Amino acid sequence: MDYKMKIIQPVGIFDGRQGREIHNQICKFIDTGLETFLLDFQSVNFMDSSGFGTLLLILKTVQKEQARLVICSINEQIRMILELSDTTKIFEVLPDQDTFIKNLTLA
Repeated sequence: MDYKMKIIQPVGIFDGRQGREIHNQICKFIDTGLETFLLDFQSVNFMDSSGFGTLLLILKTVQKEQARLVICSINEQIRMILELSDTTKIFEVLPDQDTFIKNLTLA
């Protein structure tokens, strides 16, 4: 089955620079017809405030295009940012890629 999806795996510090690069990638993918994006944060050890800002921008862009953004494998620091900013309800957060794939195939 063709799910029109892309898994993106940032590495290291998720800051504004890396966030903008991913935002640009996602915009290009949307133009090609992709509809679902998974940001797998397994290899991200820290997210700064500019990274969080670009994560919000990515979400806004994806929603505007009526696509889907899922994030997974977040560490405690990122979880705390989402909780303190009260954005846990606007982001779709899953434990890991396997859970995402299972949910995708069940949909």
